[in-house]
Amino acid sequence: MASNSFFFLHVLVMFSLASMALSNSLSPYFYNHVCPEALPTIKRIVEDAVKKERRMGASLLRLHFHDCFVNGCDASILLDKTATIDSEKTAVPNNNSIRGFDVIDKIKSEVDKCCGRPIVSCADIVAVAARDSVVALGGPTWEVPLGRRDSTTASRTTANNDIPTPFMDLPALINNFKKQGLDEKDLVALSGGHTLGFAQCFTFRNRIYNETNIDSTFSRQRQANCPRSGGNSNLAPLDPTPALFDLKYFSNLVSKKGLLHSDQALFNGGKTDNLVKTYSSNLGTFSKDFAQSMIKMGTIKPLTGNQGQIRINCRKLN
Repeated sequence: MASNSFFFLHVLVMFSLASMALSNSLSPYFYNHVCPEALPTIKRIVEDAVKKERRMGASLLRLHFHDCFVNGCDASILLDKTATIDSEKTAVPNNNSIRGFDVIDKIKSEVDKCCGRPIVSCADIVAVAARDSVVALGGPTWEVPLGRRDSTTASRTTANNDIPTPFMDLPALINNFKKQGLDEKDLVALSGGHTLGFAQCFTFRNRIYNETNIDSTFSRQRQANCPRSGGNSNLAPLDPTPALFDLKYFSNLVSKKGLLHSDQALFNGGKTDNLVKTYSSNLGTFSKDFAQSMIKMGTIKPLTGNQGQIRINCRKLN
């Protein structure tokens, strides 16, 4: 009897240790047993949101990117300003431009309902919603490593310093990505996310009026909706098919039709030219590399185990 009890205790301890190990590392199967309906619920709501507004897919992808570049993928970007939270929503790269918060709120509400309790982190929701948005717009899929927990802080200053700007040249972009553990291949592949979405006039005004490495017809077309002064929030597509995951972003760069300075910097006689050329004619290679780089970006400094919390409301601390 004693030996049986010892065996049971041994198995229990080993199971507990295995569970702890799992909780301290990310896994695509993190919610498989505790809430198998979590991922299908996220997918359904993202598909509905993208169906209502195609642009939302690009916005949800950008939300994940801007979250991960500020102290890791921890949903800090979702926190509203309080006496103790310096919200990233009002940082220069995000202010009046970052979108998708209402969709994340809806996902969180529905997922908590189907799981019976708040078990899925806001950080994981942002990561999965980005993947599902890409798929909804014709892009590749990938297994999202899961098990992130949510931050209890935010940093407007770090957002201002670490999110890459549309005015950066190639060396600045390479250094910016390197700081996050991402290499030049990741830089070009992830920049390919600009196959989706729009940019505001103030982000490309200098390029279309003052830069020389730009197709003249393209610059005139963009000037029609982006005057030299005023109209700062007027939108232009980042590539000719802003709601379709394709190669047009890269073929545009080869033709000197990159909308942002930071886009054209990837194809301007520098070390990333060859990769841009490859992606401009090979959707399979771009899709594979994009998926791999999204997985890599999505695992920047995640909070796991007992770190952080699982927020009940993604916009505020528990």
